[in-house]
Amino acid sequence: MTTSNNYYDSIKTQLLAQLAESKTQLANLRGGNVSRAEASAAHFGNTEDSTAQVNTARDLEFAMDAHETDEQNQIMAALNRIQAGTYGQCVDCGVQIPLARLQANPSAMRCISCQEKAE
Repeated sequence: MTTSNNYYDSIKTQLLAQLAESKTQLANLRGGNVSRAEASAAHFGNTEDSTAQVNTARDLEFAMDAHETDEQNQIMAALNRIQAGTYGQCVDCGVQIPLARLQANPSAMRCISCQEKAE
């Protein structure tokens, strides 16, 4: 790591705050600390809405849930890379990810070139 430890401490703090916020959002979305299936059953088990409305709402809730879960996984992976001493290195090619990219997206695991290939 060529960047100072203070920078990585700052990033770690930022990532931990993002993780806590994401967990709060997911809990709010689900109506508490319950599983996706429990939340779905509670929200859509006894409804007077049409089947189409229920299906649309369920699909939207599942998509939002998946997004929050994916975000948490990315944050945890970044925290693991900090712990392992590999944070800031592209997981595909090993080059140093530009500081500006890490500042914009602290959980970035690839350089821009490799990210474009992955997408």
